[in-house]
Amino acid sequence: MTANLKPDLVNRDVFALHFRRWKRATLQAYFSSSHLTYLPLYLEDERFFRDWASKILDAPNPVFLCWSLNASAAAIHFAREHAIPFYYMEDGFIRSLVPNASQSPPFSLTLDSRTAYFDSRSASDLEILLNSYDFAGDSKLLNRAAKGIEALLASRLSKYNGADICKATLLYKKAERRRILVIGQVEDDASIKFGCIAPFTNNDLVRLAAKENPGCEIVYKPHPDVLNGIRKNISHPKHIKHLCEIISYPTSLPELLDTADHVYTITSLGGFEAVLRGIPVTVMGCPFYAGWGLTDDRQENPRRKRKLSVEQLFAGSYLLYPRYFNPATAAEISFEECLNLAISWRESGQQPWIKSLNLPPQKKSRQFTGPYGSLGWRHLLTWPLSWIIMIIGDGKSAEEFRTNPIAFFRELSNPVYRKIGRWLYPLD
Repeated sequence: MTANLKPDLVNRDVFALHFRRWKRATLQAYFSSSHLTYLPLYLEDERFFRDWASKILDAPNPVFLCWSLNASAAAIHFAREHAIPFYYMEDGFIRSLVPNASQSPPFSLTLDSRTAYFDSRSASDLEILLNSYDFAGDSKLLNRAAKGIEALLASRLSKYNGADICKATLLYKKAERRRILVIGQVEDDASIKFGCIAPFTNNDLVRLAAKENPGCEIVYKPHPDVLNGIRKNISHPKHIKHLCEIISYPTSLPELLDTADHVYTITSLGGFEAVLRGIPVTVMGCPFYAGWGLTDDRQENPRRKRKLSVEQLFAGSYLLYPRYFNPATAAEISFEECLNLAISWRESGQQPWIKSLNLPPQKKSRQFTGPYGSLGWRHLLTWPLSWIIMIIGDGKSAEEFRTNPIAFFRELSNPVYRKIGRWLYPLD
């Protein structure tokens, strides 16, 4: 029996967990037939049962929707106890036309009733689908997958897609040397935390690639979010620069894969993009594409019990599992329609979703009263705190703080900083 491929949120009372403000307009547009209620971020168990449990039980057709693996054990137990469906949402494998996880609506989303697709600790809907689907009996799907792979590779699209800025001197490869491409990741990302049982850093990966491939050219591509300063690096590239050439400037993954003879990664989707190109891939963790006989796996997964072809793996993970959307109209579309849309937008340089989804304005309207209005003393905190936030974080964080100080502190992942925010801005 296969997993429920398309979880049904139509006409449901959806209680959404851990959705930041910027994601909510997109979610409402994509699931317009659902009644969406957003629970506060970092909701404590006591407050969940006090303020929300009865409201959820009173809803005629409730369902939980959680961004990634951010639900508390209490919320998950509550859902199971009362037989309330619980779904985990993540970005799909074609995300956006920018080189990072920006605040733009995604082209694709995944919904899973068991766990996030990158969680190797237990079977996700995707894993069950890949273990059980009768691919051999669905020749139409496999034909579609073969054409889909060809179209995806020809499009030069990846999960994130920024401007292609490549150095010819790097891309030129000497014929007598094998090139080993090491794909870096955000090291505190959930895909590593839940997809790799042993602690492993980007620097560890570079060292392993160099050790196992003596005499080869080692090329290391850090994650775009790390390069852009959006996410921090835990292992600094300077410590392994003697072992490799570091791609410290923006460049597209397809361009680098064109010259790679072997790819090393922890759990990155880039490893699967290499598999689609027939490039040998070594994975240290257990991403969704590992364990099916197509990769050099350093982490075993006995649940994955059969061998799959590249077309079968692509069919399950790109055609059956995700949901694709037109960010300009919010209509659900097919993989092929999504790919063509992304290509046309990239070629035209347009991003028409910004206006059409009625995203919240970037600037907050002026207030004269309240915790940080012009007549309140807390407006005096804005500029000095903004300067501190710029030093600790970055300019984007400082701008988000100036736009909405209370909401900025409420959404910080660091509990100490959230407590500081509660003290400075005690009112919601």
